[in-house]
Amino acid sequence: MMDISDLDSLRRDFLLECEDDDRFVSQQQVLENSMKYMLDAKIIETEELSNSYLLDTPTNLKINGYLLNESGERLQIFIVDEEHLTDGDIENHICTLRADYEAQFNRALRTIKLAIQGKLSKTTQLSDPIGLLVNKLQSKEGLDQIDVVELILVSLTATASSRQGVTVAKDIYFKDESIQVSGGGLEKELMIVKTLVDLNFIHQIITSQGNRQPLLIDFDKTFGKKIKVIEAASSVNFSTYLCVLDAQIIAELYKRYSTRLLDRNVRSFLQFTGKNKGIRDTIREQPERFIAYNNGLTITATDVSLDRQKNQIFIETLTDFQIVNGGQTTASIYFSKKDGLDVSKVRVMAKINVVKDLKESAIDDLISNISKFSNTQTNVSAIDLRSRSKELVEIKNLSNSVLSPSGKKWFFERFRGEFKTAVKMTGSSGAARIKREVPKERQFSKDQLAKVYLSWGDKPWFVKRGGEKIFRTFMEEISNTSAPENKIIIDRDFYEVLIAKIILVNTLTSIYGSSKNSMGQLRASAVPYALSLLYMQTDGAKSGGDFNFLSIWKTGKVPDDLSGFCEELLLLTNKLLKQYSKSDDVPQYSKNIELWTDIKKSREVNDFFAQPGADSLIRKYSS
Repeated sequence: MMDISDLDSLRRDFLLECEDDDRFVSQQQVLENSMKYMLDAKIIETEELSNSYLLDTPTNLKINGYLLNESGERLQIFIVDEEHLTDGDIENHICTLRADYEAQFNRALRTIKLAIQGKLSKTTQLSDPIGLLVNKLQSKEGLDQIDVVELILVSLTATASSRQGVTVAKDIYFKDESIQVSGGGLEKELMIVKTLVDLNFIHQIITSQGNRQPLLIDFDKTFGKKIKVIEAASSVNFSTYLCVLDAQIIAELYKRYSTRLLDRNVRSFLQFTGKNKGIRDTIREQPERFIAYNNGLTITATDVSLDRQKNQIFIETLTDFQIVNGGQTTASIYFSKKDGLDVSKVRVMAKINVVKDLKESAIDDLISNISKFSNTQTNVSAIDLRSRSKELVEIKNLSNSVLSPSGKKWFFERFRGEFKTAVKMTGSSGAARIKREVPKERQFSKDQLAKVYLSWGDKPWFVKRGGEKIFRTFMEEISNTSAPENKIIIDRDFYEVLIAKIILVNTLTSIYGSSKNSMGQLRASAVPYALSLLYMQTDGAKSGGDFNFLSIWKTGKVPDDLSGFCEELLLLTNKLLKQYSKSDDVPQYSKNIELWTDIKKSREVNDFFAQPGADSLIRKYSS
């Protein structure tokens, strides 16, 4: 049972992390700080949200930001509960009524409905933070693209109930609903999903210590039918069931849970090319033969609820449901149905492997092997994406043992909440000391690690996408399973350069600023683009030398002349992002390689680096 006092401590720490120099806690910072927990839980694919603040008190409308997933069918709307951003005892921030949260969700839902109906366009401009979203929702193309709207409420409250005068923390869930909408000459049904990110949610992510948040599929409640199966194998810790799934169920699963279904999958959806085009062609031309032509799905779970009826077995629920092979099939069925193809005659074979009563590491290893050996149609990179990856362990060991020349230590947080755990383990007497020795600016997570490492290169558009893809690419680079002879050696030299890169990225982020002190609204794009431009003049230049990261490592900071140069570079980059973007949604368009190509070849960039001062500084910091 969760202790309310733990949530009180968590709340105070969270607010402290969100404070600016004036000790003010903004809704934007609360939202940005909560994104890392949502990413860990696989609720979102990337932290690169579009800030689109809208607050209309008289009409009770509100939105803080949004994300559109990469395939475009899922719109995630974020709303921050502003009533609970002040400090104070946890008792003042306990919520016991579902209706309190529903009222917040309804503010965002009402905003979306009015945007679709075109009733917000009269009061908002395209240049407004909310303008791009309003323009998209009221257009036929935008509305046709979106099938699911997920409302995500961030509330620094403890969800609890009172039992016999004792306050007990509890989780709270909200049912999906469907609404009919019309806009831009189009009528359709939207699925509305409500997700609460409260202190209970954040606490669960931290205490999971890098382990996954299981996805529970209740077939009976969700689809009104149980899944008939054949038990093919059974042992103490492992059971296998065979079944045939209707394509309608597969499409609905993907619609409801999107890429969360594919968390352990070794591939991502590759659109309708190659094998995927063949899947679509079969659905269109020979749907009855789909089951014969397709290899089907391999599904894993860590628990199962069965209904045995005489000689028949039905699956009611699966816990920690994951499609480890067949992600291409799943997504192809969904998008084929979305595009109007009839999938009612399509059936898919499925093998369901249930792994029970094993340690998390043993489960990961077993499921990893199931995934690896199931995916035989194309080469699969056998990398370990868990916090227990040996490469990440090596980096962790270095962070534990290596001090900077000035005697300072950095803390690598392999899993969310590891630093807080370390502080608790020192006891009350040692907590202040460890916080003083390793302040927030000298802590970094595995997600930050991947971003920083790949930011020093020529793919800022890819870095901007963030999420699982960038972390996978980072792991592939440092493990180099395809060419072991070129494997990167993770030693002290690697670590020193890595910390120097983190210092450089943090410096550029600070220079750009945030809120009222920022250069603009494009920091998440401007920083990686500026770093890539600097990289192209040093490590990426054919005749250039290596950038002297050791000078940053030795001093623990970016030298003043280089810092001033980076400020000028950021100002230029911010300008060019808007100038060369072919879309009004610059943050979204900055994820395209076309923008990077146009900027790096631009006359403005060439003139900037051709300046005498720039040339001499580049030579100074290249060895």
